[in-house]
Amino acid sequence: MNNLKKYLTQSSVAFVLFTSFATFLTYLFFYPFRRAYTAATYSSLIFLGINYKILIITAQVFGFVVSKGLGIKYVSEMLPQHRIRNLILIITASLLAYLGFGLVPAPANLLFIFLANIPLGLLYGTVLSFLEGRKTTELLVAVLTASFIVGSGFAKTIGSWVMNGLGVSELMMPFVACLIMYVPLILSIGLMSLIPLPNRQDTELRTTRKPMGKAERKAFIRTFSLGVLLFTLSYFLLTTFREFRDNFTPEILKQIGYTNNSAIFTQTEVPIAVSVLLIMVAISWIKNNYRAFVVIQYLAFLGGGLIALSTLLFQYHLISPIVWLTLLGFGVYLAFALSNSLYFERMLAAFKWSGTVSFLITMADFYAYFGSILVLLYKNFFQKNIDFLSFFIVLSYAVSI
Repeated sequence: MNNLKKYLTQSSVAFVLFTSFATFLTYLFFYPFRRAYTAATYSSLIFLGINYKILIITAQVFGFVVSKGLGIKYVSEMLPQHRIRNLILIITASLLAYLGFGLVPAPANLLFIFLANIPLGLLYGTVLSFLEGRKTTELLVAVLTASFIVGSGFAKTIGSWVMNGLGVSELMMPFVACLIMYVPLILSIGLMSLIPLPNRQDTELRTTRKPMGKAERKAFIRTFSLGVLLFTLSYFLLTTFREFRDNFTPEILKQIGYTNNSAIFTQTEVPIAVSVLLIMVAISWIKNNYRAFVVIQYLAFLGGGLIALSTLLFQYHLISPIVWLTLLGFGVYLAFALSNSLYFERMLAAFKWSGTVSFLITMADFYAYFGSILVLLYKNFFQKNIDFLSFFIVLSYAVSI
């Protein structure tokens, strides 16, 4: 293992290939922990007049909000030597909580969905800390982004297979799906332990990346307060829309006539992942950090426009439902993926700021996930009679504007 790690420090090609492989598998295998439950509709369960799936997703998002709030401190201050240990603790704690969700009767088991997601919200920032501050960060983050684009469909495919292929109940399905992924995830995390730290050339090109204490975090916010505020608002909208699309795709597909096809979730996401991946890789060719920072914002703006355009074409029956969901997903993920990490990666480099992207994106996530809660509550209490497809169309235009 030491020889492999030494080789990775000497060969840029080997480093990129190995790191891309390890992080892609880690986040792909992680995604059933994050999304497997969305493969079920829970249509037979209603409490206090509220669809049970909405209650589950609300509990999940509340858990994520708490997690991101904790992550502002703990992820930004995490030392490199503690990352692997913390990743293993995160997935183990979540797995045990999902077992509680399957065993405890509804609606008391909602507590375990909340508990399962408190550790999960720390995972992305921890994984991202392995990739930031390198001359190849765009390429590495592109691969990571592709994994969570594909991962959304992969998680639904695993969840659907567990229910339909193994005959597992909707309530026990999240635990079984996570249990199936647990050992592969541990192995992929083991591969990540071999990723070397940034070298001197990385530091010269992208500035030093180091943990940010309370004083460093306050200094950054004071300096870039207006930019951070506007970015957080945009990211709030994108996250809200992405969450709704991911959570209720099964209901939307059912309305447009696609049922009992587990593979369709992955099929619609693969073209999106490949397209966004290529664009993110292309940004790595822009060596000037400030110019890349501006280009990222233009591309994110175009992604927002594509959300509205594809929805308009679908409503006028000029494209099929699957083409619509694919184009719309591309627009969402183009804007979201670029904003998710590369925005801050190039921002720190452009302004020569010594810090960590993990703090910035975790902070943005903390505020952004409130949007998901607000949309869910609005849908349930103020738009009860509108179906998911109609609400999704209205939401598409609203977010795009």
